[in-house]
Formats: sequence, structure tokens, C-alpha cells
Amino acid sequence: MPGNPITPTIPLNEDGVHHGFLRLPYSRDDSAWGSVMIPITVIKNGIGPCALLTGGNHGDEYEGPVALMDLAVSLKPEDIEGRVIILPAMNYPAFRAGTRTSPIDRGNMNRSFPGSPSGTVTEKIADYVQTVLLPEASIVLDFHSGGKTLDFIPFASAHVLENKEQQAACVAAVEAFNAPYSMIMLEIDNVGMYDTSVEDQGKTFVTTELGGGGTSTAYSNMIAKKGVRNVLKHAGIMKGELEIGPSVMLDMPDDDCFVFSQDDGMIEAVKDLGDEVEKGDIVARVWPADRTGRTPVDYRARRSGVVASRHFPGLVKAGDCMAVVAVKV
Repeated sequence: MPGNPITPTIPLNEDGVHHGFLRLPYSRDDSAWGSVMIPITVIKNGIGPCALLTGGNHGDEYEGPVALMDLAVSLKPEDIEGRVIILPAMNYPAFRAGTRTSPIDRGNMNRSFPGSPSGTVTEKIADYVQTVLLPEASIVLDFHSGGKTLDFIPFASAHVLENKEQQAACVAAVEAFNAPYSMIMLEIDNVGMYDTSVEDQGKTFVTTELGGGGTSTAYSNMIAKKGVRNVLKHAGIMKGELEIGPSVMLDMPDDDCFVFSQDDGMIEAVKDLGDEVEKGDIVARVWPADRTGRTPVDYRARRSGVVASRHFPGLVKAGDCMAVVAVKV
């Protein structure tokens, strides 16, 4: 199998601050010998752990790119012991288009791992991260939020793992991130996920959902900026004390957490993010969008807990996730 065509324009393992690109050759109509230029920063000081920090896994989620662009210009070699690899827009074509998936190949980066060195643009990026960057890291932080279609209470999360020692390390890193909420998260569609690739390599992994709606806020950006520095301090890479405030631990134990629509129409939110609900409470209604005089369909919580996520656009389609109810631990 041919090797990955991506080449870095900077050294990945030299002391100092290096800003550059991962250059992926891509021949297209407007540039026969063109390239996709994926921004990357590497900051290194001596021997020590390595952190891989990624954002823009989905191109319409912005807390990660904001926090990582800020870190790339503010973090100095003298602040750390070890190495920090910053990839603020992993799916760079999607990030530039402001879309969840790549406009080049419709690739969803977080369903494209482990990737392929001879595959699509998205698969080549995934393969490079999988085979070149991930093996260097001892701890990985991947920023997410809800993009244009979902909104979340701000949380950092870990997954239930077979290796309980690894799971404990991930949970400790999530607690160090110190978002207002911390989550043990159930994934309903984990095939091809970056998360799984990271965990399969035995790494300590933290992911987030910090908001949504295809934008970020001053509040969500503050959480991201504080969290990434806390994780670096927790890993023994960055000097200084963790900045810790209160955090509510939540769990998503099973499919009863999810409320899916079976109808097309206009959604009416009945409960807001962070609201506590009882099993059977109405969390949303779907009104017919094409006529008056008909009552809406009520959608109810299948368990008691806290509304952790909601559908963001005003219109909903059958099959869309309308709400997630998480359980306080």
C-alpha cells in the first residue's frame, strides 16, 4: 500500500515554536497541482509527554478552533516540558466551508477512521492523524460542539472502556478539563470515530460538547480556553495550577436517554438545556408545517434527568434527535 501523501512543512519533533501546514496534494479544476493546506502548530521544550489537541473534526463547530488558535499564539516553549501538537481544523475543507462534512468528498471526519492513505481527501487526513500524529501522543483532546443542528450544555466527556485503568485516566483528565458538566457518554454511532481510534491505541482521551448552533459564545470559548490549559497541566506538560470550579457529573447509560422524532414539522421546545425532567414529561412538540388546525405530536422523556442536548433548527425531520436526557451521578 502506498504511503500517505501528506507532508508537514514544519518539523514535528524539534524544540521551539513551529507554525506551518500539513500539505495534502489535491488536483482539482482550479489548481491542477494544488494542495489542501491544513494549519498545524508544534511547540516543544525538551523531553516529556506529548499532547495532541484537535478541533474542527466537524467543520461547523468553533470552540475548539478558537481555543486552539489562541493557544498556538500564546503558549511558549518555556511554559511547557514536552510537546504540544495543535491541529485546530482537522477537517480543514469542512472548516473553511462551515459544514459538518467535507465539501470535497462529503466525508465526515469522525466516521472516517482509521482512514486510508490512498482514499478520499478526508480518509487521507484521517490516516495521517492515525499513523503519524496519534502514535506520538500520550494524551489527546478533541473539541466538539453541536454544530448547526444540535445544542448542548457545556460538558467534557469520557467513554466506558474495557480497560478500566485507561478509563480511569480518561475520567481524571475530563475532571481536570473542568467544564460545567462532565459526562460518561454513550455513543449511538461509533463506527469510524476518531475517539475509538485514540482509545484503541491506549491513549488518554478527552472529548467535549461545548454548545452548538453553528457558532460559539464568549462563555463557551472561555470554557474551552480554560479546559485545554487544565488538561495540559494535568498531563504534566504545562506548568502551573489547575483552575477548578464546580462541575456536575452526568451519565448517559442507555438508549432511553435519546428522544427521536418520528414526524416532519416545526419543533416547539418545551424544556430548555439544563432543565430537570421526570420520565414522561413533554420535552418537545412537533407541529405540522403545512397546515393549521391540527394538534402537535408530543415527545416525552423516557427517563428522569437533565436535558443535555436539543435539536437546534426550527424544523425537524423524522429520525432527527430532538433531545438527550442525561442522568445526574
